[in-house]
Amino acid sequence: MPSRPAASPRDIYRQLKDMILSFSLYPGARVTENELAVRFGVSRTPVREALQRLSAEGYLTIRPKQGCFVREIDIETINHYYDVRIALEMRALELACVSMPDNQIKKLAAVWDPKHAPQQPPPVETMVARDEGFHMALAGGAGNAVLAGYLKDVNEHIHIVRRLDFTEATRVDHTYAEHHEILQRLLERDVDAAKTLLLRHIRKSADVAKAITLTQLAQQRIRARAK
Repeated sequence: MPSRPAASPRDIYRQLKDMILSFSLYPGARVTENELAVRFGVSRTPVREALQRLSAEGYLTIRPKQGCFVREIDIETINHYYDVRIALEMRALELACVSMPDNQIKKLAAVWDPKHAPQQPPPVETMVARDEGFHMALAGGAGNAVLAGYLKDVNEHIHIVRRLDFTEATRVDHTYAEHHEILQRLLERDVDAAKTLLLRHIRKSADVAKAITLTQLAQQRIRARAK
C-alpha cells in the first residue's frame, strides 16, 4: 500500500487556519511545534513554516521560550476593522452605482432573490463565502481594484467573528432579503437608499457576530477555570 504523502507547510497552514477560524483552536490556546509535528506526521520544519506564516498574518503570537499562542480576539480592534470595512463598502457602492452595468446587477439580484434562499441553512463556511462574494462583487463593480484588495484584506481580519453571524439560522433568510433589497436600490441608481440599507446590513451582522463572540469567549474562560 502506498503511504500517504506528508503534509506540506501549505497544507498545515490551511488546516491550522481553518481550526483557528472555526474556534477549534480557541483564542489564547497554546500550540507547539512538537505536538503539531506528531499530529500531521511530519518534522518540525514544515510546522514551523506554517506557524511563521500564521504569525505574519496575525493569527498567532510567537513568544520566545514560551511557544505559539492563538491570537486573542480584541473586540475593540474588530470594531476598528468594521469601521474601515464600512468606509470601503460605502465608497464601493457609490462607484458601483455609476459604473456597474444593469445586467451584472440583475444577475447578482437573481442569485440573492429570497425565493432562492435555502430551506435548510447551508454549512457556515459556505454561507460566509457566499456573503463575502456578494460584497466583493459590489467592490468589483466599483471598478477599483485597489479598493477591492483592501476590502479583501479587511475581510480576512474579521472572518473569525464574521462567520459566527451565520450560526444563527434566521440570519440566512435575512441576508438574502437584505442583499436583494440593496441590489434593487442599486438598479434604480438610488445611491443614498442603497448606502442606508448596506450600512444597516453590515452593522446588524457585526452586532450579532460580536455578541456571539463575547459569549463564546466567556464560555471558554469558564471551561478554562473548571480544568
